[in-house]
Amino acid sequence: MLDAVLNFLSNGLSGAGWVAMLVYVLVMTQLTIFTVTLYLHRSQTHRGVDFHPALANFFRFWGWLTTGMVVKEWVAVHRKHHAKVETEEDPHSPQIYGIKKVFWDGVSLYRDASYIKSDLEKYGRGTPDDWIERKLFGGHPYWGPTLMLLIDLALFGVIGAAIWAVQMIWIPFWAAGFVNGIGHWWGYRNFESADTATNLSPWGVWIGGEELHNNHHAFPSSAKFALRKWEFDIGWAVICGLRAVGLAKVMRVAPTLDIRPNVHLPDAETLKAVLTHRFQAMTDYYRGVIVPTLRDEAQHAGESLKAMPRRMRRALADGGRWLDHEGRERLQAALAKRPTLRTVCDFRTRLADLMEQRGAEQSLKGLQQWIAEAEQSGIRVLQDFAQRLKGYAVSGAH
Repeated sequence: MLDAVLNFLSNGLSGAGWVAMLVYVLVMTQLTIFTVTLYLHRSQTHRGVDFHPALANFFRFWGWLTTGMVVKEWVAVHRKHHAKVETEEDPHSPQIYGIKKVFWDGVSLYRDASYIKSDLEKYGRGTPDDWIERKLFGGHPYWGPTLMLLIDLALFGVIGAAIWAVQMIWIPFWAAGFVNGIGHWWGYRNFESADTATNLSPWGVWIGGEELHNNHHAFPSSAKFALRKWEFDIGWAVICGLRAVGLAKVMRVAPTLDIRPNVHLPDAETLKAVLTHRFQAMTDYYRGVIVPTLRDEAQHAGESLKAMPRRMRRALADGGRWLDHEGRERLQAALAKRPTLRTVCDFRTRLADLMEQRGAEQSLKGLQQWIAEAEQSGIRVLQDFAQRLKGYAVSGAH
């Protein structure tokens, strides 16, 4: 009897070796990642994709079993993050709380935000509210992880507790810490979105495609996160597979930017495309106007491009929005010595303000005036950009 007990504690019911246990952990954690990115994030929060009820209910069960997260709470916290991004009201911005706090203790920020009942009602609308959600998944969220612990102990014995611990920290670390933290602190940007979101890698595999965080912030409702030819989103690949067998319906994907030739006067189609692709437009402006101007002025002054600190150069992409007071003063002092650079930066500010205007007629007139003045500026790269901007058009989807 004692031998049987000791054998159970050592090996569990499965008697699995280390390789089998490793495969088990990877499969279980990746299923949880897909539950979060496909169901909680792309489907419930942003409505980019709908799933067959049987699959949606499986995702609900799996999320409850392996994380204990309540759908309404997760959705509400994430929607508020997008609505209040990088402000004091953002539940988990590294700009507000600091990268260390968000990376190492992001789960507590999520938990604190989930306690604000008014936000749950405001941002959590449209999430499941049936009997099983009220009585089990939402009513007793910690029963799920407890059941998962019992399953792991039964399968693997005492080592099952360690396996369970890995499962429990997987989402808090990779989602709450890594994506919400590092994904707003380090990486590359395809789009100059009005936040600090970055793409952590062009190949979104390990975290279900969530690595492409800048792309997501540029087009939040898109079910597809990979928006460049060289990028890959494994979550989108899974969605396509599920769609092929009738288990998923794609509702929204990011539109494609098209450039119409020989457009002499910006029209309503131009305005629609500029507003739809405003982050792409600001990226084009930074790379096609500001960077070449900075390089030319440095060359004419006999200076290296690195004469201006990298952080300062990067701040030119967003008008110095994320610099502190001293940093903004240094930026203005640097621009005062570079008149052409200051001019193109002023044009950038005006273009950004124009994109925030309300009223189609007023916005179109403002865009036409901006382009006319850019074409008359005498700055070649600015003139070329204005010519390209006139041809902006929305064309299908990625």
